[in-house]
Amino acid sequence: VASHTADDGSDLQDYLQKLFSVLNTEDRSEFPAFLQKFPYVNGGLFADDSPVPTFKAKSRKIIIECGELNWKAINPDIFGSMIQAVIHPDQRGGLGMHYTSVVNIMKVIEPLFLNDLKDELEQAAKNKKKLKALLERIYHLRIFDPACGSGNFLIIAYKELCKLEIKIFKRMYGSQTSFRFESKLQLTQFYGIELDDFAHETAKLSLWLAEHQMNVAFKAVFGATRPTLPLQDGGHIVCGNATRLDWEEVCPKEEDVEIFILGNPPYLGSGMQSALQKADMAFVFEEVKGHKNLDYIAAWFFIGTGYINNTNHKLAFVSTNSICQGEQVAILWPHVFGSDVEIDFVHQSFKWTNNARGNAGVTCVVVGLRKTGERQKRIFVDGVRRFANNINPYLIDARSLFIQKRRSPLSELPAMGYGSKPVDNGNLILLPTEKDDLLKEFPSASKFIKRFTGSHEFINGKSRFCLLIANEQLPDAMNIAPIKRRLEEVSLFRSSSKKKATREKASVSHQFGELRYENKNLIIVPRISSERRHCIPIGFLTKDTVISDLAFGVYDPPSWVFAIICSRIHMTWVRTVAGRLETRIRYSSAICYNTFPFPEITEKQKTQLEQLVFAVLDEREAHSEKTLAELYDPDKMPDGLRKAHHEMDLAVERCYRKKPFTSDEERLEYLFKLYEKMIEAEKKAEAKNA
Repeated sequence: VASHTADDGSDLQDYLQKLFSVLNTEDRSEFPAFLQKFPYVNGGLFADDSPVPTFKAKSRKIIIECGELNWKAINPDIFGSMIQAVIHPDQRGGLGMHYTSVVNIMKVIEPLFLNDLKDELEQAAKNKKKLKALLERIYHLRIFDPACGSGNFLIIAYKELCKLEIKIFKRMYGSQTSFRFESKLQLTQFYGIELDDFAHETAKLSLWLAEHQMNVAFKAVFGATRPTLPLQDGGHIVCGNATRLDWEEVCPKEEDVEIFILGNPPYLGSGMQSALQKADMAFVFEEVKGHKNLDYIAAWFFIGTGYINNTNHKLAFVSTNSICQGEQVAILWPHVFGSDVEIDFVHQSFKWTNNARGNAGVTCVVVGLRKTGERQKRIFVDGVRRFANNINPYLIDARSLFIQKRRSPLSELPAMGYGSKPVDNGNLILLPTEKDDLLKEFPSASKFIKRFTGSHEFINGKSRFCLLIANEQLPDAMNIAPIKRRLEEVSLFRSSSKKKATREKASVSHQFGELRYENKNLIIVPRISSERRHCIPIGFLTKDTVISDLAFGVYDPPSWVFAIICSRIHMTWVRTVAGRLETRIRYSSAICYNTFPFPEITEKQKTQLEQLVFAVLDEREAHSEKTLAELYDPDKMPDGLRKAHHEMDLAVERCYRKKPFTSDEERLEYLFKLYEKMIEAEKKAEAKNA
């Protein structure tokens, strides 16, 4: 480029077009001598007549500078980073296109197949017969990524297998260069599906680059290798929609072949899915009730389960942790476990990171599936492995139960209800200054005003108020100009809504869209809370407070209920069955509180719990200048409050058994067994009454 094109870049477009033609032509006698020096590439890489942009002096200079860099050791996963960086954020999110770093890829491929192969190598030692058998096993592997993006999983899997092949050859023959042999690992062992055509073409290119790099590595050890150019057959990368294609047509099952399905499929919660993606979900989960609430990635687990069912093939995906929490568990996992399939290994929740700009702000897990067998299962937490007898859909070592949402508590606990939803575009809500200004001008408006709080306000000590106007109070309220104006704005907002139910509320603009307020004292339970806290900070509120739909309430509660909701054992249950907002706890009365197994207790036990509740409240009051967010920061929690909670936790756990629990795993094991027992008792009682 520097030697044969003009400084202003005017002829660089034509030059590159000629160069691409040369790279795709075996007979280059018609081209200038300096172009004939370039090798014949083949493989279809330059077969299409792709448009080349025009250049100016600056862009030509950048091309030359890039060419002066050392590209030999570049990892082909750079393409994934580049695609994520340049693609429009809306398109990236719509496709679920977030490339996977090498660190996270290794969390998948190591427990899925690589560690097993390495163990086999160690057991073989220098036994040539065993080493040859291991080579044959490697040559009969198939790696299949049904959401391959730019091919990072396939690239890293290929490289790791090549490294393993080199180690085997070294054990068999040493590092000699006189013996002629070459790698027999083929790109045709690698399969993929990708919806985006640009990423799909990039994946094929990345595999060719990886093959060249490993050929160079092979030559460095053994002195010779197969030539990279001209390119031979590449990986079987299909451009298409993985939820609609037949995976067995893309990656056919063959006798004596091991297939490992892996990848990082698009996540996309139900509220983020496009109309086409919702149609994909309906197509995949045609007869599965509740599938509209599943994340998009659930389709890959569902299809993948069908693919590996009754085979020795295995599967592992990076996934959002939400498919193993809350209501999604009971929708998806019975269909996975209903096959001859079980969880083989998991990496419990970890924060997503990669080297690209615009990192995905999600918390992930890795879930591996296999045919049901006797081999021990593995749980990885922060890179530390431990063995498990069973891994249930909540990704813990416990029996495989599916916690179903309930309308009422399983245990003898009072009902917990949702808070109220204004549906008002902010017009029924008052900031403290707005409330003060209103009362200063219209003191009689005080009878229409109540405190209004949700999770954020309660935990962080923020004040808000709301207008709560009974039907018989409406004429008086409409005589107050600021209130009348606010109600007119509410009516206008609701009448323009796309939802019929909201439009019907336009004529009663003085009412909340969804009012669940009761004129009683209550316990407030925030819906969202940090996962770092020992417990969800709850509290007592007086009857002059309306809680928002971002909190739950237990009205007119016995004081001892506070101890149950705030206990460590309840929090252990919540961490397991609740949904998540990123990593924060998303509490749900239907799935966390109503399902919580708690035994019947005596009046004496209730009195003891109440005394300990008051001790906790006294400790809070001793630090009344601090918000609950500050008091329950695990790094700053006052010693007195920590001790009071510990005493209350122990008392709650004595309601279950006299012997103290030694770990959260032990607590969960006990809770799951009690849940199962209580569900069975409930079914028997219903059958008897019927």
